[in-house]
Amino acid sequence: MNNFKSGFVALVGRPNVGKSTLLNCLMGEKLAIVTNKPQTTRNKIRGILTDASSQIVFMDTPGIHRPKSKLGKNMVKMAKDAQDDGDIIVLLTSPGRNAAKDDEDIIRRLARSKATKFLVINKIDTIPKGDILGITEQYSEMAKFNEIIPISALNGENVAALKSVILDYLPEGPRYFPDDMTTDMPDKFLISEIIREKALMAMQDEIPHGIAIEIDKLAEREGSDVIDIEAVLYCEKDSHKGMIIGKSGAKLKEIGMKARRDIEPMYDARINLQIWVKIKENWRDRDFYIKNFGYRPD
Repeated sequence: MNNFKSGFVALVGRPNVGKSTLLNCLMGEKLAIVTNKPQTTRNKIRGILTDASSQIVFMDTPGIHRPKSKLGKNMVKMAKDAQDDGDIIVLLTSPGRNAAKDDEDIIRRLARSKATKFLVINKIDTIPKGDILGITEQYSEMAKFNEIIPISALNGENVAALKSVILDYLPEGPRYFPDDMTTDMPDKFLISEIIREKALMAMQDEIPHGIAIEIDKLAEREGSDVIDIEAVLYCEKDSHKGMIIGKSGAKLKEIGMKARRDIEPMYDARINLQIWVKIKENWRDRDFYIKNFGYRPD
């Protein structure tokens, strides 16, 4: 089709600035898990938005931080690689006392890119409207952005305007994915992320981010509308295993029940979800397990 626009839009920024919430808002459906804990996103997650005249491929990325493990280093590399792949780079930030200073390293890397650059100031619902101008001026002194757009991804404020501006800057190009595809992430990945989200939310601050999920089985039960899923939840310490399972298995049952509720709409079927908890000590610093759990940048 003539004048068809397409391109890749990388959402980058520090942890907990709202990249995954923004992806879900832009897509109109939940693709990325969201918690209030830093470094929830571990992979580059693509959301594909297609209409008659355009296809936008959004790339949600792990938060850029100072890594303390091999897993953390891989997460940061994924985020930086996404910047190199993007036709448009959206630097997402949120109001805070040292926000601009904390973004300095990201901005320096952006300066070397030839991509179109947006600054998106998220969480404007948490500050007085008059503060936005000061934040804008502060970032404008640090770098040249093609557009600066304030939004609230949580309540959708100004997100439609952001999408419209992205379309304005999107280059002409082909359809990279089929029209009906909203993500290229496999079902096993999406299911494992749902389970991990429920585990992180259930644990509050009791368990660090040493949780990984592996899907051992995903199959339709013959002659039935039931889908059987078997998953293993890995943690790093025996004490963590006990807290995840909970008294008489109550905590693990809660995680499974909430995960099942989110998985069922994916298939419009009944889900039989079984979760086992196992220990892999220090897996976040062991290359074999990092690769096995799908957290390698390549």
